[in-house]
Amino acid sequence: MTLTRPTPGVEDEGALRRPGAGRAVAVLVLAVLAALIPLLGPSAALNGTGEAAAPGTGGIALLRAVLFAALCVPVGELFVNRLARAVPGAPGEAPRSWAPYAAGVGFVAALGLASVVATGNLVPDSLSEIDVGGLYASRDGKLALVEVNAFLVAGLCVFSGRPATVGWPLAAVVVAEALRAHPTTEHDPLIGSGLTLVHLACAALWAGGLLHVLRGLRHDTPTGVALLGLYARVAAVLLAAITATGVWSSLRRMPQDTVLDQLTTTAYGRVLLAKVLLVAAVAALALWARIRLRHAADPLTARSPARAEVVVLGLVVAASALLTAVPVPIRW
Repeated sequence: MTLTRPTPGVEDEGALRRPGAGRAVAVLVLAVLAALIPLLGPSAALNGTGEAAAPGTGGIALLRAVLFAALCVPVGELFVNRLARAVPGAPGEAPRSWAPYAAGVGFVAALGLASVVATGNLVPDSLSEIDVGGLYASRDGKLALVEVNAFLVAGLCVFSGRPATVGWPLAAVVVAEALRAHPTTEHDPLIGSGLTLVHLACAALWAGGLLHVLRGLRHDTPTGVALLGLYARVAAVLLAAITATGVWSSLRRMPQDTVLDQLTTTAYGRVLLAKVLLVAAVAALALWARIRLRHAADPLTARSPARAEVVVLGLVVAASALLTAVPVPIRW
């Protein structure tokens, strides 16, 4: 019998490829599951409430979820790159930027949402139904155009060789979303817009920042661990701001004497309750990761709960998008 000897390095190379392929499949599966939340969520949340959803709510919620995710990625990269300057020692190799892809995806999502606004907040059946000029005649249309142009400018900033300038167009997206969420007919709309502005900005920093930190851990372990520790301290402040603004915003929508009832009898309340439970799970995972980072013999064991935290944060983003699509329970 002739024994064939494997070529040196072939088996090792295949072993290195398999985990990467497994991660890609896992990300794809998680992305599909996250997409199902805005797509199927409206009908589930509205079931038995007596409320009516606008046509195409699932598709609109999906587009907004994509827009939120596309916002988080470059904001997180910019945030973590700033934090890295405070890490002792020279920074290690940074992971490849996803900002160009995020800007392109965000542009497409914003364009889709703008087309909905251009047809009177209805999903267009054909291009002839889209009144582009009508976008300039309404407040929502102008805000939709701001978001489209902001993602376009963000992409140009990334390719211009000065990625630090991408923060300005991304800030415009956050401001536009905050204003869109609170129409002028609402009671004290500027207060609501201010709360949403802080809430969305902190959420983007938290989710996008953690994703970028974890990607960096694969390239430079010592610097990555130090950066994760620094991020964890800042994330605690972000969580406090998100919680405070979220509670305040919810109480403006649902006064104290109706909160418990509306959490189960309205679509908005049900989605809000689901989001609160997800955020609580994220907070628990963040605490677990921080404990491991401080007290475990190997600080890298903090990656496991931190990765789970990123996954649940993705679900929070999807739930947040769904929350913008369901009917608001209180009519001002």
